[in-house]
Amino acid sequence: QVQLVESGGDLVQPGGSLRLSCAVSGNIFSFNSMGWFRQAPGKEREFVAVIISSGFTDYQDSVKGRFTISRDRDKNTVYLQMNSLKPEDTAVYYCNARRTSQVFWGQGTQVTVSS
Repeated sequence: QVQLVESGGDLVQPGGSLRLSCAVSGNIFSFNSMGWFRQAPGKEREFVAVIISSGFTDYQDSVKGRFTISRDRDKNTVYLQMNSLKPEDTAVYYCNARRTSQVFWGQGTQVTVSS
């Protein structure tokens, strides 16, 4: 069974940085894509960033230039580096992995941006 475990969420001031990690119980290259989503209170879960098997990456417009998704083959881990954080980035961040018709989710990690 595939397990995704997120970590790295914290309380940070506006303008600060955080790096989220998603440890995967399996070879991350066995997935067609891996990504990050987030859900703020009272809102629907939304796409943040994705990296596909070829290495191509894509981002939600509001995080382009601030967030970077990357992966480490040896550690079977996907990262989300978040810089210049804003209060509107506050949310629970979820790791996502897709393989053909299967979709897997982590339990989420809380990111709070506040002074």
